[in-house]
Amino acid sequence: MATLLRKIGLIRLHDRDTEDPKHHQGSLKGTKGNQKNNANKHCQTANETNILSTPEIKARKLDQQGKDKPSGKDKQGKEAKEKQQTGGGGSKATTAASIPPLAPHRQHCTQVRTRRLMKELQEIRRLGDNFITVELVEDNLYDWNVKLHQVDKDSALWQDMKETSTEFILLNVTFPDNFPFSPPFMRVLTPRLENGYVLDGGAICMELLTPRGWSSAYTVEAVMRQFAASLVKGQGRICRKSGKSKKAFSRKEAEATFKSLVKTHEKYGWVSPPVSDG
Repeated sequence: MATLLRKIGLIRLHDRDTEDPKHHQGSLKGTKGNQKNNANKHCQTANETNILSTPEIKARKLDQQGKDKPSGKDKQGKEAKEKQQTGGGGSKATTAASIPPLAPHRQHCTQVRTRRLMKELQEIRRLGDNFITVELVEDNLYDWNVKLHQVDKDSALWQDMKETSTEFILLNVTFPDNFPFSPPFMRVLTPRLENGYVLDGGAICMELLTPRGWSSAYTVEAVMRQFAASLVKGQGRICRKSGKSKKAFSRKEAEATFKSLVKTHEKYGWVSPPVSDG
């Protein structure tokens, strides 16, 4: 038995020794080659996965960003909705929003003008000498028709008034927004006068009626008294020429004449009368 086992062992050793070493090396090489091929395939697969994964990831990110960002139409739709919400329903809201509120300074000037004219109107109505009377044009506090009932009784103008049965000289006085800090505009309506510093359209040539000569301390009564004196001093007369006497004074013509005379006097100055003339 022992001898049989030895023989079997010797046969195995002999077979192992008699194996082709090339075959053995080939098998080893084949094993190693298979391992290398498997490793290369794994690396190539990994590399391909890494290479392809980068653009795929980028594409996915871009797709995600594209979904998150609204399209051009969506933007226009949102903007239109926002405009409708903020606009409050159209052009009326825009127009209302574009109208600026009244400036505080202007409000203050309007209040000052109103209080001043109300006070002056009350004082004129208290006058007992019937020098002037006032009527509001269409109940407008800032537009007065003033009747001048008296001038110097020794003047030719007063004599003309008596002869023509003219009871008063009618003037129109309008007050600007910043009155009494700016002068009123005053013009003669009837009768049609000549000389007396009354010019075309009924404009009145008086320095105190200009921005340079005006003072906020002047009252309407004081201005009318100065005007009555200038009529007499300038030898004003009632026009009695046929046709011309019936032609009414024009406001447009009066404004143009007044602007022209103001420019002239600003350029050449105002002539001061002698002290003896008052």
